[in-house]
Amino acid sequence: MSDWVSLFSGGKDSSWALYRALQEDLDVSRLLTVHPAGDSYMYHTPATELAGLAAESVGVDLVEVSPEDFGADDVDDAGAQGDAELEPMEAALRETAADGEFDLAGVTAGAVESEFQTSRIREMCDRLGIDLFAPLWREDPVDLAEAMFDAGFDIRIVQVAAYGLDESWLGRRYDAGALDELLDLRAEYGVHPLGEGGEFETYVVDGPHMDRRIAMETDAVWEGDRGHLTVRNARLE
Repeated sequence: MSDWVSLFSGGKDSSWALYRALQEDLDVSRLLTVHPAGDSYMYHTPATELAGLAAESVGVDLVEVSPEDFGADDVDDAGAQGDAELEPMEAALRETAADGEFDLAGVTAGAVESEFQTSRIREMCDRLGIDLFAPLWREDPVDLAEAMFDAGFDIRIVQVAAYGLDESWLGRRYDAGALDELLDLRAEYGVHPLGEGGEFETYVVDGPHMDRRIAMETDAVWEGDRGHLTVRNARLE
């Protein structure tokens, strides 16, 4: 059977792509997590340090990449920045594929609407001669959120940066009630219900693809109009 790698941050979108791949009986043999040292155009950054626990709970081996700071907070050419940020991921996939016992068939990705990210991942797959499984791509965001809730995903909001999202949202469960409020905020401020514009970031602490739940002890860091959670301690229950 051919091997698949799930591009995985632990957030809701990459976790949903992984879950759907497992439902489709794709042989996901590795999770690949990139840990940016600073801001990033290509990658989810909050709470990626939990990837090891998530991988253990899912029961799939984890490959971790920790590149130097991409310098994404001071960029003149976003396109060139995105290309440069993809290089460590592609190098890790090439190294994984070079393992004689690993037959790399494709990768999963949790992209929903970002042509910036998806086009680069697709081009990377073309260079590697592998397939891309992107089950969220261009799907209705409300339908996707409801599907995650129905499947039993326990999703926590770990970062916010948008009008209408105050400190009370940090650590909150992303569920049907939160979605209703986000739809009101979409009408008022244009907030995307899946956070596609960077309005919020999430982490999946439990779901049907996981054997054990991730328990977190966190501290909230609020910086005027945005904030995030720092993880003080985490374990599998």
